Amino acid sequence: MFKVNDNYLKLPGSYLFSTIGKKVKAYQEAHPDKEIIRLGIGDVTQPLAPAIIEALHKAVDEMGKAETFHGYAPDLGYEFLRNAIAKNDYADRGCRIEADEIFVSDGAKCDSGNIQEIFSIDNKIAVCDPVYPVYVDTNVMAGRTGVYDPASETWSDVIYMPCTAENDFVPELPRETPDLIYLCFPNNPTGSAITKDQLQVWVDYANRVGAVIIYDAAYEAYISEENVPHSIYECEGARTCAIELKSFSKNAGFTGTRLGYTVVPKDLKSGDVMLHSLWARRHGTKYNGAPYIVQRAGEAVYSPEGKEQLKKQVAYYMNNARVIKEGLQEAGYTVAGGVNAPYIWLKTPEKMTSWEFFDYLLEKANVVGTPGSGFGPSGEGYFRLTAFGSYENTVAALERIKKL
Repeated sequence: MFKVNDNYLKLPGSYLFSTIGKKVKAYQEAHPDKEIIRLGIGDVTQPLAPAIIEALHKAVDEMGKAETFHGYAPDLGYEFLRNAIAKNDYADRGCRIEADEIFVSDGAKCDSGNIQEIFSIDNKIAVCDPVYPVYVDTNVMAGRTGVYDPASETWSDVIYMPCTAENDFVPELPRETPDLIYLCFPNNPTGSAITKDQLQVWVDYANRVGAVIIYDAAYEAYISEENVPHSIYECEGARTCAIELKSFSKNAGFTGTRLGYTVVPKDLKSGDVMLHSLWARRHGTKYNGAPYIVQRAGEAVYSPEGKEQLKKQVAYYMNNARVIKEGLQEAGYTVAGGVNAPYIWLKTPEKMTSWEFFDYLLEKANVVGTPGSGFGPSGEGYFRLTAFGSYENTVAALERIKKL
């Protein structure tokens, strides 16, 4: 008789955003007359930029002609896109990343979950706390996290690095030595950012102890401060210790189009084994790339027109972030984030848990956010709001919250 992967059974409850969806659905069914404003899930709301739409249409037309039709994409992704990424995201920022070190995929979320497959089950992971749930959940599925403690909501074999108000939501180096270190900056959910000097400390540490940093830079387009790096490869020595994940979802609105990439430098090795070759083998065997049409759309992101149009789109969302942050401060809340990231991290009212505040906002203001405890134990007592809604809904939501 077949057997299931028992590690999946270790996952507590359901996925955070599934729980939110069920709660909102139940409330809507009980209160069909209520208009709910969603500032919870980080899904973009603005349409694709004109330059991207034009590229999509052109690529669709090509697919309709025998002489320009494209079938399976190359394993690493089309060279035209990888060259554009290498130039604009790396060379223009002084980073040495070659096109054949870039692996195009259908999104950073998939890559952040799949990348752990090339590492031994014996590796110990370190994660920021709070953190995007996918990092820990996929390591649970692999059997790398040990035993779950419901009381503390932690795993025995995971090193948690608290990100609190006391350390400005930037983790300190762990006391226990990890093998894999997950870092996400600008951060989801806290909205915090890390300076180049601070990130250099992590790169030096990883090289010293022989660890690999898995660096999620999905929100780099929202960076506004000059001392905040857009890539970990801006730091000296990062090529020998870091893998970087990037997404087109938030910077270009591809949440419904799906495109991302992972960078694995050829200098990153375990003994004589290049991680680049392992990921290339995994990528080629279990290919999760994006189709030609979408990769042409990704290329348009780097066109002069695309860059200009997307600057305006990012500015739109960051204006929403400003509205949320200032509005919450006026209402007396303690807030962080919203400067280099489209997320606002607010402290819940005294004696109110994250989920209690979720229910409070849903019932009293008909506004949906994300409970901080869903991102880890240090997220208890906090709440995340996203700036990805429309401006009109953002303003309306803040007006409702101010009246509470």
